Amino acid sequence: MKTMKYRKSIDIIFTMVYGFISLINVSCDDFLSEKEVPRITSDFYKTEQGILAAVDATYAYMRFGVGGEFSNVFTELGTDLITGAEGALSYPYNLYSATLSPTESKLYSLWENHYKAIGVTNLVLDALPEASVSEAEKESYGAEMNFFRAYFYFDLVQQFGKIPLVTKAIQEPQTDFKRSSVSDVYKLIVSDLRYAAEHLRESATGTEQSKATKYAAAHLLSKVYLTRGSAVTDQRGQLSTDMDSAYYYAKRVIDSPKYTLLNNYSDLWDVNNMGNREVIFSIQFTLDPIYNGDGNKSHLYWGSWYEDQPGMKRDIANGRPYRFHRATNKTMFELFDRKNDSRFYKSFKWTYYCNKVTSSLAIGDTAIYYSLNAPKNRTYKYKYFQWNKDDPSKNNRYYPIVLKYEDPLRETANEQKGVREWVRMRLGETYLIAAEAAGRKGDYNLAADLINVIRERASWKSGEKKVPQYWLEEGGEMDNTESTYENIKVTADDLKENFVDFMLDERGRELLGEYTRWEDLVRCEKLVEYVKKWNLDAMKNIQEYHKLRPIPQKHIDRLNPRGSDEEEQNPGYF
Repeated sequence: MKTMKYRKSIDIIFTMVYGFISLINVSCDDFLSEKEVPRITSDFYKTEQGILAAVDATYAYMRFGVGGEFSNVFTELGTDLITGAEGALSYPYNLYSATLSPTESKLYSLWENHYKAIGVTNLVLDALPEASVSEAEKESYGAEMNFFRAYFYFDLVQQFGKIPLVTKAIQEPQTDFKRSSVSDVYKLIVSDLRYAAEHLRESATGTEQSKATKYAAAHLLSKVYLTRGSAVTDQRGQLSTDMDSAYYYAKRVIDSPKYTLLNNYSDLWDVNNMGNREVIFSIQFTLDPIYNGDGNKSHLYWGSWYEDQPGMKRDIANGRPYRFHRATNKTMFELFDRKNDSRFYKSFKWTYYCNKVTSSLAIGDTAIYYSLNAPKNRTYKYKYFQWNKDDPSKNNRYYPIVLKYEDPLRETANEQKGVREWVRMRLGETYLIAAEAAGRKGDYNLAADLINVIRERASWKSGEKKVPQYWLEEGGEMDNTESTYENIKVTADDLKENFVDFMLDERGRELLGEYTRWEDLVRCEKLVEYVKKWNLDAMKNIQEYHKLRPIPQKHIDRLNPRGSDEEEQNPGYF
């Protein structure tokens, strides 16, 4: 019932969005291009109708990342924890191959989508001073537009580094876009988010449910400060106060009574639990196909093959498996305390149940079982897949999937356009941002306290029924219902050596597959080191310059005047 009420409010929101979005697209088509297009006059954005059109349409631009092979490719392939499975093995983002070049089409799609969205925010911000709305509404709408602009620029600067910094509406064709320093981009992001964190709505309910609040801005701002301040050799304009600021804004969210960690890690991935109190900001989709656009397609990319096994056929529950992402050996054998940290078994799907009767299997029987260990000396009615540690490429078709994107709400098994919300900010990450900021300041006791809040949730609880793997695979006792918290609790001494490595691993445990990993490794200046050590597919090709993506050639070709390659393109790509 909760999910249906939640989806109904989202349907109302997107009815409003698509009532206006065609107007916005006319205004912003081909942004950062010299092409002349029909335009709505700036006076439209001085009306409440125009402002609402811009606000709602910009939320729609946020859907881009999961409307196709975008965020999953940009942030998960080619890392220490996730590599390409059968469907994405040869992708340039997975191998860092020569085809990861300025002409790679996904890069321009990202560039175009985000600059269109930024164009909308600039139109409204320029028009607001003369808008026919109250001063309080000007403040509120301005805060929302500042949040949007910072959100899109943060995506862009993490992927591309130096980029054009456009802060005013473009009313006439323009072709001279010089790249600004990373430092200047971060200054704008910080300024926008500081304003948003003070002036956005306190909470979002009813028809505003899922819209950005001051706490979403505070969470994002804490992550921006952490990202800028994590640089040691990279130049991001980092300040000595960045970690203090990251901690301050993260703590503001943590201290809010509006958000709380869910008690059980599994509950985060229950599709019937969308909009729960751990979610700070999520991007919404709808059951109504008219308003669902490209949908949330993440469910496609994490699935592994199953329908060719006895007792199995493709169905809605098990999904349409494109086989893009599988875990590395590090994830399976090194990252977790598999016995005591419940996140390991709760992050993956280990068992498939029969949905097609065979001579030996009835509906609901186990049909597929995944394990890290060899099968015991017995006969199995079901297919037993053991993870191949010696040659992980043997796992590229059949592997336990990260289950965080399963979408059983789709109407048919082959439907690509999912309706699951895309969680962009949740309290679990806020705790880790605060912990990392504290540790980087040298306060390891505070960092340990914050991490242990997450570890307590990660443990098996007292009285909780553990998965069978606890005793079948990990050496535990059958029917043991004791808490495992004391086994994974950390102390300040545990953190003092290699703190950054510890935090990267802790983020990996908590946020596995949640579209943060590549940017985390780049943020901490660890991408090349980690990939060379743990990603067998990518280790041969990756170079230092791969910490940035190439500037799209379509953008460079439109520049007039055009600067030198060194001015317009990132190192390594010309």
